[in-house]
Amino acid sequence: MDTFENKRRGTVGRKTKETDITLDLVLDGGGRAEIDSGVPFLDHMLTLFTVHGFFDLKLKAEGDTEIDDHHTVEDIGICFGLAISKALGDKSCIARYGSCYLPMDETLARVVLDISNRPYLHYDVSVKEQKLGTFDTFLCKEFFRAVCQHGGLTLHIDLLHGENGHHILEAIFKGFGRALDSATSELQITGSLSSKGCL
Repeated sequence: MDTFENKRRGTVGRKTKETDITLDLVLDGGGRAEIDSGVPFLDHMLTLFTVHGFFDLKLKAEGDTEIDDHHTVEDIGICFGLAISKALGDKSCIARYGSCYLPMDETLARVVLDISNRPYLHYDVSVKEQKLGTFDTFLCKEFFRAVCQHGGLTLHIDLLHGENGHHILEAIFKGFGRALDSATSELQITGSLSSKGCL
């Protein structure tokens, strides 16, 4: 992969007794993904996020996946949220709000977010499969909770309808990419889009 353009970019490293993660996110990218999380299903979802959100994402993670994927997925979410926050700086000149209705065959997901600096996750998603391959589907909620807490996002994710677990989670990650791309788009304004003057 070519060197990422030095635009709005957040680079994060996090090392604990459970995980060792480096993550590099470029908001003004071209959909380039170089991802090795140690959790193949998450690699697939984050690649979809990157491509459909027009970001560039480079991620390398090692974790205690011999126990399960929980620590790795959650800690990647932490790093992801921190990278979004770093890339946006003081959040000047961004649209702030983003939303997407994303269809995937029989599935329709709605993702709506506000880069508000008020972390909140609403996650109304029912997946009948507890596992997709070896991946625990409930970990998606843990991932997005960590992203919200460390990225300062208000995020609402709703499954309007759907049956296939893979389609459901794929629609959510694609929709999150499109919504975040919209919310981080730059406006011809000065400062933050807030009546308070800051976010």
